[in-house]
Amino acid sequence: METAKKIVEIDGVALHLGDPDVTDQGWIGQDEVLRQLLACWLVVDPRDRALSPRIVGPPGIGKTTLAMAAARTREQRLYITQCTADTRPEDLIVTPVLAESGRIAYHASPLVSAMIVGGVCVLDEGNRMNEKSWASLAPLLDHRRYVESIVAGITIRAHDDFRVCVTMNEDESTYEVPDYILSRLQPTLALGFPSRDDEMAILEYHLPFAESDLLAITVDFLQQAHELKLDFSPRDGISIIRYALKRMAQDPTHPLGRDAAWREALERVLGDEAVDLESLARRKRRSHGGSHAPLGLGDLFFDPSDPLHPDGPGETTDDEEF
Repeated sequence: METAKKIVEIDGVALHLGDPDVTDQGWIGQDEVLRQLLACWLVVDPRDRALSPRIVGPPGIGKTTLAMAAARTREQRLYITQCTADTRPEDLIVTPVLAESGRIAYHASPLVSAMIVGGVCVLDEGNRMNEKSWASLAPLLDHRRYVESIVAGITIRAHDDFRVCVTMNEDESTYEVPDYILSRLQPTLALGFPSRDDEMAILEYHLPFAESDLLAITVDFLQQAHELKLDFSPRDGISIIRYALKRMAQDPTHPLGRDAAWREALERVLGDEAVDLESLARRKRRSHGGSHAPLGLGDLFFDPSDPLHPDGPGETTDDEEF
């Protein structure tokens, strides 16, 4: 891939372009959703235009990695914009910076840099962004394919090869995206948790130095969590193993055993409640309005994991079935 120009001029304004992301990241499993994303970016006729899909799913399952893999498959430069609640329109488009000469220099965002060079931009965690920022992108996400920079006083049109997608987490810390934006971010591509074999391959890819037994018990834990509809991800598994390995290697004269190190890592990464997944899943189901289990006298006197609880682990009630 050719190197991007550092400075371009648009309507007499010099724009300093950002550098593309060069992270070497492999994609493992779930080939179908990768094919779906690549299909969204195809153009089948001179009058056709690429789609701007949104990739949804729980945190830590590889939504950004999926987009990175698609950009690499298309052999295009990749740019990533991390969206937050504080992201402003100028952060998304052009930011004025005071140069050493005392003059104002205009720096293109990763999004605008991708637009100019014909790269791929990932708007990461887009549903953390406010409506004003989304509104500034509306013309880019439809047939017009441009953005306007108020601070630089220019209109920037997208290169024909420019492609974009948005990742969105499914958690409570996000905001609703306006309908007029959602109608432009189509289609929706859902990324789920990996299968056992894929999850093992993911951990082996990131942790080739880890013992097979440590990988196996972590995959067993994650697969059980997936079955119980708990949002523990491969990223969590990687963190658990990294911490466990460091604790085991910390004191060679008195090494911490594998099981003890893994148990400690689990508690430090995911919290004490993760030790008993079934009880955690039961409490989460009861806390959700749509599947809230009515409280009884047992709830007043016993913890849900207590074997003396009328609906405790020893019994299976109808609301505990999947």
